[in-house]
Amino acid sequence: MGTIDYTAAPVPVRDDLPAAHRRAWEHLARPGRYLSGAQRVAAAAEVRAAWSCSLCRERKQALSPAAVSGAHDGPGELPEAMVDAIHRITTDSGRLSRRWFDGTREAGVSDGQYVELVGVIVTIVSVDQFCRGLGVAPHPLPAPQVGEPSGERPQGLRDDGAWVPMLDPRRSGPHESDLYPGGRTGNVLRALSLSPDEVRNLKQLSAAHYLKPEQMADLQRGTAALDRAQVELVAARVSALRECFY
Repeated sequence: MGTIDYTAAPVPVRDDLPAAHRRAWEHLARPGRYLSGAQRVAAAAEVRAAWSCSLCRERKQALSPAAVSGAHDGPGELPEAMVDAIHRITTDSGRLSRRWFDGTREAGVSDGQYVELVGVIVTIVSVDQFCRGLGVAPHPLPAPQVGEPSGERPQGLRDDGAWVPMLDPRRSGPHESDLYPGGRTGNVLRALSLSPDEVRNLKQLSAAHYLKPEQMADLQRGTAALDRAQVELVAARVSALRECFY
């Protein structure tokens, strides 16, 4: 695995950021609970291919994405249903629907695989956009580690009305007790809890790029540089520009 550093960047970069990106790349290469290391790295390659995919571009411009059929541009190393899910989540997440999700499940993508694919997408988009903002080339993808996914589902899952089951902070097992300090967290983290390591990865990336979840309390107390209302205004504007469904 190549070294991730930003010594050639046009501006100084804090040491914790390349460290967080190196951990994210190591996590990306490892077998997960529902995908092998090779599948996870192949998914990452599809994320990058999605940005220049002609089918994704046509669908994005169409009144309904279902009106445009065809094959996605990309490596094509994963099953078609997985490739479609990766491209749709990456390029047109604001128009995903429960009907589309159910069709993805019927096509053979399990709920655990879907959540893990989302985790891979979050990792690649976060780090690649950081590189883009700095004006440096994206990092080469890591070599996948050998091994099969464990298939282990965490204790304490329940249906809270989302598309996938989520871990109940009050019923989580001992191996997931670190996910929710204080016994609660936001749904944006809980949405990945079917694959707990994806929650851990997102938390460590968020801590470097933004704030640790527990530091959000400082916004409520007014001890941060921006107060909570200002932070929410910036977040809402960015979400609107990125067409964030959540």
